[in-house]
Amino acid sequence: MSQLLAALEFPANVWKLHNGLTVIHQQIAATPVVALDVWVKAGAMKEPDAWSGMAHFLEHMIFKGTEDLAPGEFDRVIENRGGVANAATSHDYAHFYVNAGADYLAETAQPLAELLLRAAIPDAEFDRERDVVLEEIRQAQDDPDWLGFQAMMETVYQQHPYRRSVLGTQELLMSRTPHEMRCFHRSHYQPENMTVVIVGGIGEEEAREIAGKAFDRFSDRWDCPKFIPEAEPPLVETRRQELRLPRLEQARLMMAWIGPGVEQLQNACGLDLLSVLLADGRSSRLVRELREELQLVEAIESSFSLQRESSLFTICAVLEAENVEQVEARICDRLWELQIDPVSEQELMRCKRLLCNDFAFSLETPGQLAGLYGYYSTIATAELALSYPTRIQAFKPSDLQRLAQQYLSPRRYAAVVLKPV
Repeated sequence: MSQLLAALEFPANVWKLHNGLTVIHQQIAATPVVALDVWVKAGAMKEPDAWSGMAHFLEHMIFKGTEDLAPGEFDRVIENRGGVANAATSHDYAHFYVNAGADYLAETAQPLAELLLRAAIPDAEFDRERDVVLEEIRQAQDDPDWLGFQAMMETVYQQHPYRRSVLGTQELLMSRTPHEMRCFHRSHYQPENMTVVIVGGIGEEEAREIAGKAFDRFSDRWDCPKFIPEAEPPLVETRRQELRLPRLEQARLMMAWIGPGVEQLQNACGLDLLSVLLADGRSSRLVRELREELQLVEAIESSFSLQRESSLFTICAVLEAENVEQVEARICDRLWELQIDPVSEQELMRCKRLLCNDFAFSLETPGQLAGLYGYYSTIATAELALSYPTRIQAFKPSDLQRLAQQYLSPRRYAAVVLKPV
């Protein structure tokens, strides 16, 4: 398996349309379906602080039609062809996709492009959809885990827009206007910010023709308030925040460290390995000690989230409130161990196998491939998408020791504790 993954080369074709839009295509002849993904460099990071929530709200409004496409018509077209469509917004991107039969690509690409390139953002629909987004915010604020995550982001990031919720706030959304959203759309939904990915049972010539025709005519470009994020300074101390929440049955301990952005992708891959080593599976260090042996936590997990400008390494535990201090101290002890003693070759191989196998399983469907290519094209370059296994296999125990020393300080991190009222 590892030899196969290490040998992977980028199998897709990448080209630009005359207007500057990037298209990525890979034919999979054995499948009768096609994944059509569109990725836009227009996530929450592009919003001025006063416009927080605009990118996510726009994701909703994109589907409210254009001058030539009535609200609801796009959904009717996709559903009548047996397709599925959806969208998502993060800090780094907005992502829209359609999965349908290969024979219907032209019929689904055209209305999706129409929405993305020429969204009307009607005043009446704006007011109605804002109520939908405000309800999303209210539901999120009733979720203890969401509140904890948002508190953690605000504790880690005190200057960078990653600190802001992608949803925005009720107060700020109520002060926004349809004209401002049109300005945001026409400023950022432009060809140089967009990647179209087509993966599945369709040839390159047909993909070129369909993409070129559908994504040809963009809206006129408008000027929008520019926002240049400030670089987040490194953590120089342990920052703490404690929340008391109703309806919370067990406490949560969340610990976070700032990691490298995509420009240091090799280091980021190493932190993925450290995440697996610490708390992925029953034989990982923290799960084995804190859950299986000492039974101090009900659950514990670690994750590394790659982001464009700076990434996030987290360790989160569900536990009884009286065990928080002891568990936090033991986690810090394990981090000290990583800095002092190199991991064993056997333990490192286990982590490599898990990550490489997970990566292999993520390449099984056209939708998974399209998402992977589009994501990397948006935050870096598409060709990096399949370099992951080779990068993972290159690590030695001394490399992980160095990364633990560089990024996972037991003295400098953010800690958020949620406790029942």
